[in-house]
Amino acid sequence: MATELDLAITKACELISDTSKLVRVVLSGRRRNMTVPFERIDLRPVSIKDGINLQISQNDGRVTTVKNVAPKDFQSRTYLEMGYANILVEHTSGALSIRITKKGEAQVHEEKGAREQNLDHDRKKARLLDSSDPFLIEVGISDADGRVKPSRSDKYLQVEEFLRLLVPTLNSAIEARQINKPTAESPLVIADLGCGNAYLTFAVHQYLRRIDMPVHVIGIDIRPESLKRNTEIAKKLGISKTIEFKAEAIDQTSLTSCDIAIALHACDTATDDAIAWAVNGGAKLLLIAPCCQHDLQTQMSQVPEPWNLLTKHGLMKERLGDLMTDALRAQILKLVGYRTEIIEFIGGEHTPRNIMIRAVLTNAKAEAKDIESYKKMLEEWKIDPALSSRINLEI
Repeated sequence: MATELDLAITKACELISDTSKLVRVVLSGRRRNMTVPFERIDLRPVSIKDGINLQISQNDGRVTTVKNVAPKDFQSRTYLEMGYANILVEHTSGALSIRITKKGEAQVHEEKGAREQNLDHDRKKARLLDSSDPFLIEVGISDADGRVKPSRSDKYLQVEEFLRLLVPTLNSAIEARQINKPTAESPLVIADLGCGNAYLTFAVHQYLRRIDMPVHVIGIDIRPESLKRNTEIAKKLGISKTIEFKAEAIDQTSLTSCDIAIALHACDTATDDAIAWAVNGGAKLLLIAPCCQHDLQTQMSQVPEPWNLLTKHGLMKERLGDLMTDALRAQILKLVGYRTEIIEFIGGEHTPRNIMIRAVLTNAKAEAKDIESYKKMLEEWKIDPALSSRINLEI
């Protein structure tokens, strides 16, 4: 006898097969004890010279790859049974959503309402941020004519790529109910820790509002001059009700919690302060791009054999220290209940500090082998990561 999940997937396959009515398909989240090849898959019909094809966009959390297949060659059931926890199929008359619980049961919801197909096939990579956006001019990335300044082009690309990672990760977390869907009464609270000149703070605020996501963004930086500058820009843009700034140290901020914590190139242990504050406050999602990891490098004096072959060279010791620092940060986050990844968020030609730590709170209990690996590394290297003393790590 077919289960409710089998019946729901069969219904979804039938809807996908009718390309004359299909609007889009979204696969996201991950079922318990299953792995998926991509963080998110989007599917929609497109019109090309040979007729209607299905365009498949597959995002691994860093880049999106796109391919087109003929409908007759698309195995919809194979995709729907890959292990995704959330399946959304929109068609011209409504939508079918399937959420698969931890027990493997299907929660099925059908919605009525007209939706419009968009069959355009556009290969051009659209910019998320219009260079003439007033906020880019005010923060100094674009000139008065709305053109990105050559000296700020790398900053512009860093911020844009940060958004490209934030948005699908955020959407997946909302669809998986790891983050509550924001409303006007209960907006998404985002803290930019160590915001500096607030390029990223304003970008996140303006972009998410542009896609109709209710948000309240707080930029935190210890420098009073940053508070003054950024607050004046917010007033000039007329957005002071939904964005604010604080001149406070990260580890002493009056802000107690947020939904999402972000930090772009917080230097050395300021990254640890940002992560610790987010974890201690129960943040659901962290996107942290570290910078200048010096703390652990100063501790690498009793190097276990044969690693001294690397550490005797200053440059290589520095790079190894960077990698070890971020690897241990990721492991600590895993031990306190986050699903954690370390990814490249922008090419090295734009900045050498191009690693990002992405963590989603799942509250999964740490496994004994993960605890043992962490302890063994600290013992062998005689090191004590700054982050471990900043959070309540009970192992």
